[in-house]
Amino acid sequence: MQRKERFQAFVDHFSSSFPEAETELHYSNPYELLVAVVLSAQCTDKRINQVTPALFNRFPSPKELAESSVDEIFNYIRSVSYPNNKAKHLLGLGQKLMDSFQGEVPESLEDLQTLPGVGRKTANVIASVIYNQPAMAVDTHVYRVSRRLGLVPQTATTPLKVEQILVKNLPDEVIARAHHWLILHGRYICLARKPMCPTCQISHFCAYFEKNKPKI
Repeated sequence: MQRKERFQAFVDHFSSSFPEAETELHYSNPYELLVAVVLSAQCTDKRINQVTPALFNRFPSPKELAESSVDEIFNYIRSVSYPNNKAKHLLGLGQKLMDSFQGEVPESLEDLQTLPGVGRKTANVIASVIYNQPAMAVDTHVYRVSRRLGLVPQTATTPLKVEQILVKNLPDEVIARAHHWLILHGRYICLARKPMCPTCQISHFCAYFEKNKPKI
């Protein structure tokens, strides 16, 4: 199967079976999503959703976050991965939002990446989810699943290269949803150590399955 055909099969399948895919992080405004995504690095969405209600209650806007301290923020996020670094990032993030962006979450990837704790992946999440831009955030799930499916070649060995190929080959109107399609498929079906190929509904256009399926 050619790569173009794989992309078409991928879009067709998920557009019909999972048309409204979205993040599993809980949030009610751009600031809350930004904080949640920063916290979610190398941590599960389930854990972040357990932590953020109390965090957002204490820090409902960048202003309260900016006026806090690393120690206080740490007490609210101590159960997430790397809480010391993330507490420093959140304090700096709140201060930067207040000092440079009037307390508002910026739209551009360039501005987003000036915020402490925000790299290209996090910036792409905010740009796509909040501002409906055709941006593709590449985390470990997106990287793994897109390569296994054959949407990107094995020679695409960096998140940026994977991002560029996906954005180039997906219609603009589905890029934001495709990010979630790939994440959720990787989280629940295409597992890192033992992909659930026998029950996978898209194995018929998967390059990994094509190569590894049992010989009859």
